[in-house]
Amino acid sequence: MLRASATRFTACTIRPFSPLLCRRSFSLFTFFRIASAHALRVATPTSRTNALFARYLTSNSAISDPSRPDLFYHPVSLPMIGSVYAVSFLNQPPPIPDSCSVLGWLPAETAGEADTEAGLNDFVENPKFRTIMHEAIQNGLREEVDDIWINGALQLQQGWMHIHDSRNLPALGRIGDPDDIIASVLVRDSKILPDTYQPMPSYRLCTSDGPTLLTDGLAAKLMLVLEGTVAREAAQ
Repeated sequence: MLRASATRFTACTIRPFSPLLCRRSFSLFTFFRIASAHALRVATPTSRTNALFARYLTSNSAISDPSRPDLFYHPVSLPMIGSVYAVSFLNQPPPIPDSCSVLGWLPAETAGEADTEAGLNDFVENPKFRTIMHEAIQNGLREEVDDIWINGALQLQQGWMHIHDSRNLPALGRIGDPDDIIASVLVRDSKILPDTYQPMPSYRLCTSDGPTLLTDGLAAKLMLVLEGTVAREAAQ
């Protein structure tokens, strides 16, 4: 059954947002500098994301979150940093700390404060995951694995359709927050044209509404791609 009511769509008469928009995320190099300088202090978590992260950063084994059972936190060690938690959609540990399957990292302990809980401000995005996520979504649209977006194209008929993150859907007829627009794709004659897929540069893998949350069909496609990638990484 098509679940159009679960996702809202917005028609655009212009091309997707300019690639000049900057993505608001830390680089791994920035994370190294912050951790080594002991410069980052985090306030008591108040957002859903901070609360989600904070509950599980004292464990030595991978743990899933009851509110997001698709998320797992794996203890790993990064060069020059030491213990961090790798956030992943896979329950198996990543074969390497910077595996493509890792959304990003959280420090096992907030720099300079042993009793301070890590939160959203500590999350460091993994650029490898962003790349593989876009590849999986584009191929998923090409293979028509998700009825939500097929139905969205039928409703739109013509124009640019935003692929929204389900963690924060926009109001009907509105354009979503740039942080939550994963990509845009052209629809013609009610059909998605996968080759027109354009990633949104300002999209964030993690916001105050939580980490990436895809619709079911695209999420399943991403899982298959991640599992294949991890198998190749482990074989190297």
